[in-house]
Amino acid sequence: MSRPDTTDAVLRALAEPRRREILSLLARDEVSVGRLAEEFDVTRSAVSQHLRVLEDAGLVTRRSAGTRNFYRSRPEGLAGLRAYLDDTWAASLDAARRLVEIEVGVLEADGTEKDDRASA
Repeated sequence: MSRPDTTDAVLRALAEPRRREILSLLARDEVSVGRLAEEFDVTRSAVSQHLRVLEDAGLVTRRSAGTRNFYRSRPEGLAGLRAYLDDTWAASLDAARRLVEIEVGVLEADGTEKDDRASA
């Protein structure tokens, strides 16, 4: 999966509030599907479906022990989303900085540096 595809999958997975709650629980400890189902007012099958979406997005990992499945979060699964947000935030901050520099007269309206010699 390329970075945009991975980021999109993570965003889709996290768009559902119950999945965010599940991920929060899994961030603290490895948990069985049955124990997760006890935490929510949904069936074990519904929890399994949520876990499948989180696993497909790379946000959780599964370990089988006999007939039981245990899940835990994968913090590195958020790396693509974190990079996307960092890039977006950095670009927004750069744009804001340029607007302020134009406002205070450091830059021309086109974003080029003012030539102070012209006003001297």
